[in-house]
Amino acid sequence: MLEATGLCKNFGGKPALRDVSFRVERGEIYGLLGHNGAGKSTSLGIILGMIAPDGGGVTIDGISVQRHHARALRKVGAIFEAPAFYDYLTGWENLRLLMGYSGGFDAKAAHAVVARVGLTARIRSKVRTYSHGMRQRLALAQALLPEPEVLLLDEPTDGLDPEGIKWFRDFVLSLRDERGMTVLFNSHLLSEVELMCDRVAILREGRRVFEGSVTGLQDGVPVFEVDLEPWGTACGLVHLSGGEILSAGRIGLPVDLDPAAFVETLVRAGVRIRAFAPVKRSLEDLYMEILNGAPSPN
Repeated sequence: MLEATGLCKNFGGKPALRDVSFRVERGEIYGLLGHNGAGKSTSLGIILGMIAPDGGGVTIDGISVQRHHARALRKVGAIFEAPAFYDYLTGWENLRLLMGYSGGFDAKAAHAVVARVGLTARIRSKVRTYSHGMRQRLALAQALLPEPEVLLLDEPTDGLDPEGIKWFRDFVLSLRDERGMTVLFNSHLLSEVELMCDRVAILREGRRVFEGSVTGLQDGVPVFEVDLEPWGTACGLVHLSGGEILSAGRIGLPVDLDPAAFVETLVRAGVRIRAFAPVKRSLEDLYMEILNGAPSPN
């Protein structure tokens, strides 16, 4: 549904993107991760046609954003950077005015979207009275009013409280599950990305250093948190079994080795077992490995 190919961009001679490519399938929730300055917002700016790439390009449903800007973006709704509204107008007046810029205002559709984002009770209030969370909901209503097939979100939960973050997460998941919407967003909240995304790409210093499935994070060597005594004897048995010592109290075992059988081997050797638990590898673990320069899976 959305494909970025070989994106390159320099600002003042400093590279912001270096040959970045990724592909978002129809109906997929895809996350862009990275530290500040990694190139996330620059990527979204290029996708929206607000930033001209120095190299590469973007297509949305096969239509080039760079060559056919208006036609490609007819399928797109977006919250990009900090949502800006006229504070002296009501939420409803803002929607009517802003949608008028892009081809007309449908009051019936607007009422339905406002209800869906939970703003019906306050849509006639001045925007200056809105909380940050309400402004984000109004921005989401604006993004959804063109009935898009693709939704682009730039740090959508930034500044929200835990309740607001959960609401936003559930709402985006419902858009995918109920309407088959394709969603691309960037965020620094790794736990939220892990809960929401089907796949992620990690950018570092303008390069894509990882792309993969969130469910595939558990692939690879099974890791266990252990408390074994004597430790030297246990380490010897780990090595004899083809495993490795990852740190004090953490071991990796071969994929084809039954952990229960290894525990039995430890017991027979006289090793006391106080703890032996599998470790679930998180997106944060992967992110920190990449940030610290460890080799990535891709």
